[in-house]
Amino acid sequence: MFAWKKKYREKIRRRSFPSEWIEFIRENVPYFRALPEEDRKELLGDILVFLDEKHFEGCGGLEITDEIRVTIAAEACILQLHRKNNNYPRLRSILVYPHAYQVTGRKVEPGGFIREGVETRGGESWSRGSVVLSWDDVRKSAADIHDGHNVALHEFAHQLDQEDGSADGAPVLPHRSMYLTWARVLGKEYQDLLTRIESHHPVDIDPYGAISPAEFFAVVTEYFFEKPVRLKRKHPELYEELRLFYNQDPAALLS
Repeated sequence: MFAWKKKYREKIRRRSFPSEWIEFIRENVPYFRALPEEDRKELLGDILVFLDEKHFEGCGGLEITDEIRVTIAAEACILQLHRKNNNYPRLRSILVYPHAYQVTGRKVEPGGFIREGVETRGGESWSRGSVVLSWDDVRKSAADIHDGHNVALHEFAHQLDQEDGSADGAPVLPHRSMYLTWARVLGKEYQDLLTRIESHHPVDIDPYGAISPAEFFAVVTEYFFEKPVRLKRKHPELYEELRLFYNQDPAALLS
């Protein structure tokens, strides 16, 4: 990072965080309440930087409010807490619809089947610099911290995956030495999910993750932050790789 940008961001971090914004986060982002005080302070600084650098745009008649901006920024910044924070360098704008929205196109489903037609979505991530979210889906999926589903975490995980220019389930890792183990562990877990689905065996990871390695990474990111104890118990190697990548241990916070 350029020295001037680092200095500017430190200036942004020192700004006062409005008490009303903190209440939005406490109400809408339960994970925040589980964090130790020092982590909360760090996260609030990350949020201020995110809000300063990213543009929010309402779609479908939605008026962007401080609650929408701060809530979505908090979810995005959870994924960067304790990590070398580049603040999603490819991301420029967050487009927010009031409700789930419809798009026309092709959808790849588990097993590689392609379905064409109109699809209802709660969010999506574009490699060319945007995240699209449904505000209803953001609020509902964030409210239950234990259901394993969080649309904002999912889409911002895609942004992390796309930082190196490709969506392949292998984000930029902290150390080069991590790539071999990452590929082995996540590749094995992804293949196991595919095999179980094809064999009609029960699975404990959302089958949506079987669509591609990119979707698998986004799905297990949701589980890592929302069902960490179960993920650690049933998939310890997978949990450990995510713990090293995110530099967080949510199982210790939520157990």
